[in-house]
Amino acid sequence: MKRIFKKISAVLAATACAASLTVAGTAVVWAEEEIDANVKEALIATAEGLTETIIPLSEEEIDAYTESGDDFTVSAMEAWENSQEEVGEKSADQAKAGETEIVLADDQYTVTVPVLFEKADANFVYLFDEMGTPLSMSVDVKYPMSVTLQRAGLNTLMGIGTVFIMLIFLSFIIYLFKFVPVIFGGKKEEKKEAPAPAPVVVAPVVEETDDTELIAVISAAIAASEGTSTDGFVVRSIRKVNRKKR
Repeated sequence: MKRIFKKISAVLAATACAASLTVAGTAVVWAEEEIDANVKEALIATAEGLTETIIPLSEEEIDAYTESGDDFTVSAMEAWENSQEEVGEKSADQAKAGETEIVLADDQYTVTVPVLFEKADANFVYLFDEMGTPLSMSVDVKYPMSVTLQRAGLNTLMGIGTVFIMLIFLSFIIYLFKFVPVIFGGKKEEKKEAPAPAPVVVAPVVEETDDTELIAVISAAIAASEGTSTDGFVVRSIRKVNRKKR
């Protein structure tokens, strides 16, 4: 086990050092975002060599590298370990895998190594600094269309289900609002109907009649019968008062 570990470590270190030396020797050539042919060849060889070394590693070897390796080795081991079950075994025929690509941006190289597997193909993506030192590695699994559509459908169903559950929850909260006045003793008082106003009693108006002419006639008749003058007569009005019996 230790011999295998040392052998693989030596391979990784050798490929990284070779790429670093090649890139460092041609630094002036690729200063303007153009990749020198020697640099390109060295980085591609390094990335492909790392890929061929990482894929056949056993679980024990991956664990050993994860515990004792540097940042790049740890990231590479974790990326490959998380993708092994999804891609399966490496296909024997790699003729249709495609060519390794390299891109220079922001003084960093990105090398993509395509690999064919039994379950799903994948791209091993390496990031190198301007001196050719490997910084990180990731495994980009290329899922088939059926898997992509299946995952999209599941995500859609999960989204719709989440919205539906939230609507039910909000409806339940709104339903509980009607119990809030009962809990806090805030019953609305019923409005009492105002009593109807009592009818106004209108006092009867007694029309007073003018008895002056009648009084004059009676006075003249009395004076004529008694042979006296009407100057001494005093006429007073007498009104009848209705008194209720007790």
